[in-house]
Amino acid sequence: MSGILDLLNSDLGKSIVNGVAGSTGTDTSKTSSVLTMAMPVLMKAMERNASTPEGAEGLMGALSNKHDGSILDNLGGLFGGGVDSSVKKDGAGILGHILGAKQQGVEQVISQKAGLDASSVSEILKIAAPILMGYLGKQKNANNASSASDLTGLLGGLLGGSSADNNQSFLEKVLDADGDGSVVDDVAGMFLGGDSKKSGLGGMLGGMFGK
Repeated sequence: MSGILDLLNSDLGKSIVNGVAGSTGTDTSKTSSVLTMAMPVLMKAMERNASTPEGAEGLMGALSNKHDGSILDNLGGLFGGGVDSSVKKDGAGILGHILGAKQQGVEQVISQKAGLDASSVSEILKIAAPILMGYLGKQKNANNASSASDLTGLLGGLLGGSSADNNQSFLEKVLDADGDGSVVDDVAGMFLGGDSKKSGLGGMLGGMFGK
């Protein structure tokens, strides 16, 4: 199974990056950096939420109905003339649900690493969240996921599975943000530390930002 970062490197992913950049008035390379960090973090948060029966049922319901993947079938319509406010409102709701009180801290970390102000990161994430849900909806259908265990297995596979220990460490640290900004210091070593691991997502992002 291809992972979420493979999506961003595909032609579809490039269309998403360009569309989000155009809709938010943000530099394309910085938008790509934000999405490269944010998508796995959001997916990890969904995986956490889906670990409870209630969370799994809620996510399954969303992916079976509103977020069935159709948003990806008409990206031209999504981005043409700017993303509709209803899409952003939906995205804000998704972010609030899966990140809760950690949302501000997550946005601050990504803001610092991507070199964008937090408000721009927030706007990018509001558009990215419904797209990510649509991608998950398509993956659910393609893999015939019909139970909570199917769903958590799907999310784990898209995150890279158990082999991505370094990725998981980064994601866990970001999601342990308490919203007061201190998480920026906590995860700085993932990118800035001289002896930090250079494998996985952390190493890839560190290289991306020239750290």
